[in-house]
Amino acid sequence: MRKKSLYLNKVSRAMKDVKIAFRKPIYPVSEALNQYLEKHNRTTHIQFLYEDLLRFSDSVNILDKDGKDTLWLGVLYSEYEFKEIEANLNKIYTLLHSDGDEATLPYLKVDTIDFCTFGNSKPFRIRVRNILNDNHTNFYIKQADASRIYGLEIEDLLSPNRINFLIHKNTLIEEHILGIPGDIFIQKHLLNCTELEKAQISKEFVKFNERCLIGLLGDMRSYNYVIIPIHDFDQVIYKIRPIDFDQQSYEGNLKVYLPQYFKENNAIVNMVLEKLKPNSIEQYRKEVRSQIVKRVTSSQNRFNELIAIMKKEDIAPEANVTELKTALQKLTYDVNFKYCKTMGDIIETGINFVLRNYKKAY
Repeated sequence: MRKKSLYLNKVSRAMKDVKIAFRKPIYPVSEALNQYLEKHNRTTHIQFLYEDLLRFSDSVNILDKDGKDTLWLGVLYSEYEFKEIEANLNKIYTLLHSDGDEATLPYLKVDTIDFCTFGNSKPFRIRVRNILNDNHTNFYIKQADASRIYGLEIEDLLSPNRINFLIHKNTLIEEHILGIPGDIFIQKHLLNCTELEKAQISKEFVKFNERCLIGLLGDMRSYNYVIIPIHDFDQVIYKIRPIDFDQQSYEGNLKVYLPQYFKENNAIVNMVLEKLKPNSIEQYRKEVRSQIVKRVTSSQNRFNELIAIMKKEDIAPEANVTELKTALQKLTYDVNFKYCKTMGDIIETGINFVLRNYKKAY
């Protein structure tokens, strides 16, 4: 029997929405994962924790330019608390961006600290400004979650994108990812794109869809990824990259790992159907699998090290693992999925499936 691609058949099935019923729990970072992170320079020992930012005394709702609630709160601290917090946040900024070089510390100022209760990790968004030139940079401080960290590492290893983050105990520090949030792009920019640009965005969405499934990155609704316009001579090209890794390797429903199934992405999915022919869609999926094979091959030892740890950890309910491996076995006809016991096993089996089929093709 002919094996199917590691992709859910046809994009034309996208119109049915996928719902995620419950908020995912936060999984603690194990000692084995922490040792891996330390080995690969992902840890810091600064004495400042996520809980320190929870000492705010007041907050105000943050509205966007159109007066809509952003679900973020601007938090306020007492003067004494803020001085201590600002000093530590500036140090974290230097660790994230300049390996801890303190020469710039006198020129850094924390402009705002925002808090979001909507996301799983309940992040704080920090805006740091260089007073010499008024340039500002955002970064995030979140509750450390093992499955989210696996998502960040998998994205760094398998995708074209680099991820900059640090861990200290139960605190996760993430660099801000630049780009236009997908929902805002769809609402305000998509209609103004040229026909050529729409075709290019369609191609990128197909590739993004494929990467999410192979890497088991779920819940890529339009507000969980950004679209990045890049000016190249006489044209603008677009890239799509995720910004939220809360739903990494957790849900049992296979459709959760395919952005094409979320109603928030319908405008782009319809555009894919209009702009791309089936053979073009298949070609772009092959390009993604080829790129993943090359990245796994070039970072084989690190990838194997990460997956060996992930395979031993429970970062999803057993029922979710059973549901997902069964769906993937039906999709690919690969009996190896049958023997998966954890989400790490499923990731490894899926990558091995891609590797085997790539070798057969070439």
